[in-house]
Amino acid sequence: MDNHKDIIIIGGGAAGFFAAINIAERNPNLTVSLLERGKEGLQKVKISGGGRCNVTHAEFVPSDLVTNYPRGEKELLGPFHTFMTGDTIDWFEKRGVELKVEEDGRMFPVSDSSQTIINCFLEESKKHGVEILYGQPVTSFSKVDEMFLVITKDNQFSCNKLIIATGSNSKIWNLLKGLGHTIIKPVPSLFTFDICDVRIKDIPGVVAEDVEVKVVDSNLVSHGPLLITHVGMSAPAILKLSAFGALELAKRNYNFDIQINFIRYEAESCKSILKTAKLQLAKKNVVNTPQFDLPKRLWKNLVVASDVSDNTKWADMNKKQLEKLSIQLTEAIFHVTGKSTFKEEFVTAGGVDLKEINFKTFESKLISNLYFAGEVINVDAVTGGFNFQNAWTGAYIVSQSV
Repeated sequence: MDNHKDIIIIGGGAAGFFAAINIAERNPNLTVSLLERGKEGLQKVKISGGGRCNVTHAEFVPSDLVTNYPRGEKELLGPFHTFMTGDTIDWFEKRGVELKVEEDGRMFPVSDSSQTIINCFLEESKKHGVEILYGQPVTSFSKVDEMFLVITKDNQFSCNKLIIATGSNSKIWNLLKGLGHTIIKPVPSLFTFDICDVRIKDIPGVVAEDVEVKVVDSNLVSHGPLLITHVGMSAPAILKLSAFGALELAKRNYNFDIQINFIRYEAESCKSILKTAKLQLAKKNVVNTPQFDLPKRLWKNLVVASDVSDNTKWADMNKKQLEKLSIQLTEAIFHVTGKSTFKEEFVTAGGVDLKEINFKTFESKLISNLYFAGEVINVDAVTGGFNFQNAWTGAYIVSQSV
């Protein structure tokens, strides 16, 4: 068959390109072909981080880095000792792409444009002779003797080693199932919460800097900034909860209660601080004197929700009102009625069962010479560049293995 390649990579995203370039650079004598179903590749790279491409995260200790992966924490520890954030930065810098760190630890190209990353990948692919074939949706692949047969819409190929880097693609998952792999059913991860509640209805855009959010009747809890949106709540406190709770919240059909501590104080400590305010601010209106560094508009709504009228002075706050306000500040319950995709960062929990992958090589334990990189496996992360780091690490180790 004239369409024989040494290595075929299915999927022209971050992991696919990174694997192809590193393989071709290491082994210039191998024929490396990348099959992409679309007219162009790297679509997720293009839109990530609002078109700036959140390449990785400034976390340089493997044991800390893995805590950002609700699925894959244990499995990625070894791989991150082989290739992680520092190696990613180094890899791009050697190829003329400088990265910078933002305050929250996210890392972007200095150009603030994802096109910089795309251009780098396309140039490196060309330089190392990677064959990129667009418009090649794969309809089947199978192993015949020691070779793989890969059939696309209008071509067929054979190869010695096959790398699957297709991200969350149900067609490919079904083909892998046909080869005997277990696929963990995908559910959405990284989403915002839909909440219709008078306490947040008229204040979209307000941020509470450091809150604790718990899902009622579960062990799910997270901390961080919370953003009130037109439809509910977002920002890291919510997104982390959605990632770590992806399976549990899917089971609940995205209908559940959360308890929010807006100030990270116990109710009793909160009450004694409010009692001090009652003495010190006696003549002032409660709604106009926010405590605990809370945003004015959020404070006002929580005060009103505690049955305190607009013109109540601190001196006139009775025991019951102080009690209610401390509960609103530390144990407020909100009902979640659904979810919304977080910006363009659609991430799923699910994919090839991690038990069936050798994490020293990212090779299938069931089928020799079949490798995986990126989100096709059951690994996902919180927002901030971590999903890309998983792609770079897996793809790099695959390139070492083959």
